[in-house]
Amino acid sequence: MFKKGMWLASLMMLLFPVLALAEEAAPTVESVNSAVGMANIGLNSLWVMIAAILVIFMQAGFIMLETGSTRMKNAGHVAGKTIFTFGLATLVFWMVGYGFIYGTSSGGFIGIGNFFFSPDYVASADAAYAPAIDFVFQLAFAAVSLAIAWGGFAERGKLSVYLIFTVVFIGFIYPVVAHWIWNADGWLAGLAKQDFAGSTVVHLTGAMAALAATILLKPRIGKFNKDGTANQILGHNQVFTTMGVIILWFGWFGFNAGSTLGVGEGFFGYVAFNTQLAAGAAAVAALIISWIIMGKADISTMLNGALAGLVAITASCAYVEPWAAVVIGLVAGLLVFFSMKLFEKLGIDDPIYALSVHGMAGIWGTLSTGLFATEELIATGGKGLPGLFYGGGFEQLGVQALGVFTSGLFAFVVSFVALYIIKLVIGLRVSEEEEIVGLDLSEHGAYGYPENVKK
Repeated sequence: MFKKGMWLASLMMLLFPVLALAEEAAPTVESVNSAVGMANIGLNSLWVMIAAILVIFMQAGFIMLETGSTRMKNAGHVAGKTIFTFGLATLVFWMVGYGFIYGTSSGGFIGIGNFFFSPDYVASADAAYAPAIDFVFQLAFAAVSLAIAWGGFAERGKLSVYLIFTVVFIGFIYPVVAHWIWNADGWLAGLAKQDFAGSTVVHLTGAMAALAATILLKPRIGKFNKDGTANQILGHNQVFTTMGVIILWFGWFGFNAGSTLGVGEGFFGYVAFNTQLAAGAAAVAALIISWIIMGKADISTMLNGALAGLVAITASCAYVEPWAAVVIGLVAGLLVFFSMKLFEKLGIDDPIYALSVHGMAGIWGTLSTGLFATEELIATGGKGLPGLFYGGGFEQLGVQALGVFTSGLFAFVVSFVALYIIKLVIGLRVSEEEEIVGLDLSEHGAYGYPENVKK
């Protein structure tokens, strides 16, 4: 009996602490909700970080696209300046760019605060995701807009101009437009302008800077004849160009789907679905229209068509039904072909077709939400009214048009003024001799393809 009592006492001593701990650790509604909330923050943070990496990887796509679309003598320069300007853009965006977008709004025009941004180490309980990740994500978008602008400088701009204009563009031009539309207190945001992932903020802004540059730099040597007719200056590697497009296409899923800023109920998959439909439709439309009009299925037009479809669906990917995504892509593919021809007739030398792919398609994409946005999809996290074809009348379409006009005009005028001042002070363009030799040698002292140089 004594031995049994000892065993029972020992068992109770062991059991009571465990029971006490179990009672102490019993979950409450509050603790469960807190755990679920933190798990959601973690998942959202992971998704946005992955999306940011995809968008940053688009820089590789721009390197391949621009390098392949220009001549061999400028290949190293094109690749190198992309890395240099991305690095500089990072520092400028950290110092002032991010603050001008997301600081406290000053009259709806620009943000003030968050300069030299220093985020908390982790997300707070009421945040959607970690603030440091938001900075990386927003930086990636700003860098894409800058890469678009460089299309207007290609094969003739001085390296020093890339340095100065990066500071102006990332420090002021891009942040102002982004603040207007993406800061809740921005004046266009107050009018409920719809631009889910940046057809206006990113693409039109970059294209307008490219337009200012190409006007002031003037055409490349040999592009136009005395009678105004254009000569075709072929890029040196169409495979590079194609690889650039597919890398950009791949990165666009971070661009558009990542702009959901969270995992939620998987809505990012719907955004990706619409993005793919529009890109595919635009590539097919561009190839077919070139085949019909030119008698040949032009690969360059097809590639630009795919990009135009991606640009166009960027504003509306979360707001439209699949059939509308296809229509948006088809129109973008046709639009890019005819606008490429138009700009050439106007004497504008746009080596990477930034004005057609990002400018015209950006305008169309922004306006398309005013036509096709549905009330149900806007309710998932958008703002504003349904499109014209869904009973919303012309009001939202008018807001979209106002946003295109004001944002595009601001980006063009400020870019033009900044570049004109640079032109007066140090000049924009390399000398004729340097342009003929190529920017690899004249700006960097080495060829991108040294084994191909005749000795």
